[in-house]
Amino acid sequence: MQAQAASAQAAAVPAAPSVPSATAAPAAPVARVTPPPQTQGPTPIFVLNSLDANISIVDPVTWQETARIPTGKEPHHLYLTPDEKSLVVANALGDTLTLVDPRTGEVQRVIRDIIDPYHLRFSPDMKWFVTAANRLNHIDIYRWDGQNPQLVKRVPTGKTPSHLWIDAKSTTIYSTMQDSDALVAIDIATQTIKARVPTGPMPADLYGSPDGTKLFIGLTGSDGVEVFDITGPEPRSVARIKTAAGAHAMRAAGDGRHLYVSNRVANTISKIDMQTNQVVANYPAPGGPDCMDVSADGRYLLVSSRWARKLSVIDTVEKKVVQQVKVGKSPHGVWTLAHAQR
Repeated sequence: MQAQAASAQAAAVPAAPSVPSATAAPAAPVARVTPPPQTQGPTPIFVLNSLDANISIVDPVTWQETARIPTGKEPHHLYLTPDEKSLVVANALGDTLTLVDPRTGEVQRVIRDIIDPYHLRFSPDMKWFVTAANRLNHIDIYRWDGQNPQLVKRVPTGKTPSHLWIDAKSTTIYSTMQDSDALVAIDIATQTIKARVPTGPMPADLYGSPDGTKLFIGLTGSDGVEVFDITGPEPRSVARIKTAAGAHAMRAAGDGRHLYVSNRVANTISKIDMQTNQVVANYPAPGGPDCMDVSADGRYLLVSSRWARKLSVIDTVEKKVVQQVKVGKSPHGVWTLAHAQR
């Protein structure tokens, strides 16, 4: 989904603390294609360049891009394996998964014939691996044995399944339907759709509250977050939280109570109190903020500035951008092992 957004440059400040089916030529400055193993030092930040078919590796101390790792076509989202040994990059147009070492950035292997994996998720019980085929309108449920996903069921969903969430008990898969304004719930035991309910316009990312009672859904076609009660037989819309235009991606703040929401059109990020359903803070986020991660101490937001080709670092105490790192085209997923509690 495209949205208009203005980019901005951060003011100079001290540094913040601390095989493939397609390739693209690396952009300068790039030291090497695949970095050597690291035995010490900080864990890298990974930024998926969806239109370059590669990953930018960013050093969180120098705030420099140190490498580009080739992937398949259109890497959009990434997720850590249950054993925490591999970071899985889903290449939507490449029909592949690229597995990299989350501590060094080394490519470990490529899994092929995973059809249109736009979004991905492992179940909390570590038995299931699920992908959303954004272009092809289905959700695939794989059995996960720690090595290779084994397709068990392809579930037709209707138009544009977007983002996924699985409940803590590993009983239900939730998926937003971006172009049909709906939320779908899939029963994992029967691998069938058990509920489909309407949402606001263009639902995107979603996040389940720590107590398992609510789902928060970003409405990219609107200006806020829709809240669903998921304690009953089917999800029930109970609240709307106004954030700003283009509410899209989400990331837990790490304190068990607050949630960050990127407003991709408004160029801001909102912080939501999940208990009160209120916005408690807003932050500037230039260049079409999309996916986010949070530093281990909870202070810094790592944000893909989608239209500016940058990784932006936001100090949530000072409420300002303190670093920007040039990366590739259309940066999307952002992740680091040194993150706050999910």
